[in-house]
Amino acid sequence: MNKTTLCEHRQGPELSRRQWLERSTAGFGVLAMRSLLAEGAMMDKPKSGMPHYPARAKRVIFLFMHGGPSHIDTFDYKPLLKRDHGKPLPFAKPRVQFAQTGNLLASPWEFKQYGQSGRWVSELFPQVARHSDQLCVIKSIHGSNEAHGGALLKMHTGSDTFVRPSMGAWVSYGLGTENRNLPAFITIHPTLGHGGVQNFGAAFLPAQHQGVRIGHRGADIRDVGITNLKPALPDADEQASDLAYLDQLNRLELKENGPNTDLEARIESFELAFRMQMEAPPLFDVSKETEATRKLYGIDQEGTDGFGRQCLLAARMSEAGVRFVQCSHGYWDQHSNLEKDHARLAREVDQPIAGLLKDLAGRGLLEDTLVMWGGEFGRTPTAQGKDGRDHNPHAFTWWFAGGGVRPGFEYGLTDDYGYYTADQRVHVHDLHATLLHLLGMDHERLTYRYGGRDFRLTDIAGEIVHPILG
Repeated sequence: MNKTTLCEHRQGPELSRRQWLERSTAGFGVLAMRSLLAEGAMMDKPKSGMPHYPARAKRVIFLFMHGGPSHIDTFDYKPLLKRDHGKPLPFAKPRVQFAQTGNLLASPWEFKQYGQSGRWVSELFPQVARHSDQLCVIKSIHGSNEAHGGALLKMHTGSDTFVRPSMGAWVSYGLGTENRNLPAFITIHPTLGHGGVQNFGAAFLPAQHQGVRIGHRGADIRDVGITNLKPALPDADEQASDLAYLDQLNRLELKENGPNTDLEARIESFELAFRMQMEAPPLFDVSKETEATRKLYGIDQEGTDGFGRQCLLAARMSEAGVRFVQCSHGYWDQHSNLEKDHARLAREVDQPIAGLLKDLAGRGLLEDTLVMWGGEFGRTPTAQGKDGRDHNPHAFTWWFAGGGVRPGFEYGLTDDYGYYTADQRVHVHDLHATLLHLLGMDHERLTYRYGGRDFRLTDIAGEIVHPILG
């Protein structure tokens, strides 16, 4: 039954409402046929038309630590920093600094070695440390911006100066969705500052690739969901009828006035929203989870409940076919009170993250799900005030798990105190190139023509970090 026939039956007397509902719900997918066929094509080949690499990962969970956690207090052990506490830095500080800092500041936390890999991990992360042999740690990441806003945009979009699509939007554009009834890209509790919606936006890509936002920083995770997901009309047949009529009007607009990417994205969003009403709501209901699962993630426990729920939602969404899920936590910006606030923030995420890794592995999902952990920059080994650290984009640490990376592996070095990258340097563009490679996409060929030139996530740079590939 085509769309015109649907609208004719809506007005004709020959079908009862019950008959119309039975027929229309069976064939309502026709309304989305054009976009769904395109999605089906994307499942086999990225939109750019390039051949695939063999994909190591099917999906991504990005655990974003907003504010810049200190690499030298978490995963980049620097014994000389403790030895030389209080002494001047023995080499020059960067010419451009966010603020002035003083002498070297030792980490207030002890480090221990874990697992067969013997990885040094701070006592801030005792639960994650038990998964050391699953982690692939890059210690030599560097960016180009000392401010939160620019650094967030650089990390999320590849540019700190121009409006560009976010990496989640590029993944959605390149691969489409694993589940046509759910968005390809969901972001949970993102900050609405420091670049705001640009960090999960689509920019000039088709609008349907932007991230679907669930809540925002400061909101109670127990109260959030996807806005307007519940049907506004009490009768499903009436809703389907109105949507069919609206779809016909929108298609007539396109036919009469030509292509309109905003309108086309709106049509697709209506179609997706209709399909989501049956599948999405159960994903947000954690009340039926077992007590063991809730305990694993730290749900209903003081401090860990919020991020535990985020991580559990991420696992559920990934299993249901969402291609890119981002969970955000923060604010890791300790210009003062480093010992008190970093300890509190680490406690909030340590158990949930360890629970996520264990749960994904138990469900058989970790093998083809890439988990990424990190912030927009690191922090200085020199003191700001009495007990703080300033922003440091010149060296910081991310770790990865699953999704085709080498487990129990470390890559890159920083100097003796962790101020600068020293060997095997990895730029933000290199991270993006490697991410796309793991997902089976060539970052140099995943492009979109806009304003007379081809754009890509890595702009004109980016090298795949081949040694970390499993």
